[in-house]
Amino acid sequence: MTEFTDQLHQAANSLWQKSMVHPFVQELKSGELPMTKFRFYLLQDRYYLNEFSKFHRAIAAKTSDQQTKEFLLAGAQDLKDSEMAVRERFFEQLKITPDEIAQTPIAPTAYAYVNHLDMTLERDGIGPTVASLVPCYWLYQEIGQKLADSGSPVSYYQEWIDTYDGDWYATNVKRILRLTNSLADSSSASEREKMQLAFVRSSYYELQFWQMAYKQERWS
Repeated sequence: MTEFTDQLHQAANSLWQKSMVHPFVQELKSGELPMTKFRFYLLQDRYYLNEFSKFHRAIAAKTSDQQTKEFLLAGAQDLKDSEMAVRERFFEQLKITPDEIAQTPIAPTAYAYVNHLDMTLERDGIGPTVASLVPCYWLYQEIGQKLADSGSPVSYYQEWIDTYDGDWYATNVKRILRLTNSLADSSSASEREKMQLAFVRSSYYELQFWQMAYKQERWS
């Protein structure tokens, strides 16, 4: 049986394929990615993940469905305990200081991605906003699984890959896909269209995020 998330995956397939072969991802795998670009990515991703976690809690506050609420609150906590904890270790090991964090401007793409999530929540509601979160889970899993086949010779990059190739991460992906399908099942056709649009837009921003980090994007 074809699930709604299969439809979403197909709709964003061309964007995901471009993410898979983006120079940032490919050089992370080969070990050729300059550390300056990885540091820039980490600083921008720190901002994004903090906001991403907040969106889980914001959606949870808006829903009356207990199952949805529990998943989102657990997801926010898991982000703190897993991905964000890994990032904090990277920051310590790479000597990224609180001053550097404070003095690093939010890049245009990171700013736009978070605004997209915010606008989706305010304008379109719970279903589309949950769909807008899915690419960050699912695309990273697919990239992690693909890169795990060969790994990376750089320990930081290998740890990044391992984060998204683990069983615990796969469990979280399955949960948000199940929630998305459940929300789609109880939504109208127009609501499902909004969910798909939100998913594709997030997939676009995921692709642009690699480019932002690779070019170390600045405000012009």
